[in-house]
Amino acid sequence: MMAEVLQALQPAAGRVFVDGTLGAGGHTRALADRVAPDGSIIAVDRDPAALARAERVLAGLPVTIAHANYCDVPEVLETLRIARVDGILLDLGMSSDQLADDARGFSFDASGDLDLRFDPTAGEPAWRLVNRLSREHLTRILTEYGEERYSRRIAQEIVSQRRQQPIRRARDLAALVRRCVPTAAHHRIDSATRTFQALRIAVNRELESLRIALKRLPDLLAVGGRLAVISFHSLEDRLVKEAFRDDERMKALTRKPIRAGEAEVARNRRSSSARMRVAERVEPA
Repeated sequence: MMAEVLQALQPAAGRVFVDGTLGAGGHTRALADRVAPDGSIIAVDRDPAALARAERVLAGLPVTIAHANYCDVPEVLETLRIARVDGILLDLGMSSDQLADDARGFSFDASGDLDLRFDPTAGEPAWRLVNRLSREHLTRILTEYGEERYSRRIAQEIVSQRRQQPIRRARDLAALVRRCVPTAAHHRIDSATRTFQALRIAVNRELESLRIALKRLPDLLAVGGRLAVISFHSLEDRLVKEAFRDDERMKALTRKPIRAGEAEVARNRRSSSARMRVAERVEPA
């Protein structure tokens, strides 16, 4: 959604923006090209591998990179002695590099461990959760974070399977889930999608980070500055919609979320679930 992001944030020479989810660096590069030479981009990410790649591909651009969760952007800006910025972008989806990394377990067919952490140096990998949580706790995670209608059946199968052998690899969990879910239940998406989503959200505490960010980030915007959030499932989108609607500091600019165009969806199937909402900082009452 590159064109839509640029239209929403309106980057121009001399302005300062935050990319709170650096990922592969595509949005950061596009913003940096447009604020150069006197502007700057502060790009943060939780993934050390993403930061290392970005340092190479963004070399020479007016970009400052920091290892942080996007909900901690206020502390990043304080360290840099930046009081206000002209816009902030959050792209909450996984990057193609993360999906392609067999050792991280984001792909259903990965032969590596079911890790699912954005930052492999912090927290607990998903395979440990799968092997230690009770059936009731697993059911709740799959229901609340994955909106999985077969959560109880999947949780029971996980508990039964791990009694025989611990579940460690991503593709083993995916195969287990597919045995539990009728083929047509999720129509166009893989049967394992909701389970992997739920575990990833739990491991990374994604919804908690988003709630915190939506409360903290508006204070970083100059009046007229914009916050754009790209989400990929209804749980995230609902939080963003409600925050933009109820926050006196912000004026929602999108009554309905902006969706990727047909051409982009044809190039990248994952973009079909992307939805972007935009709000603008207004004068305090």
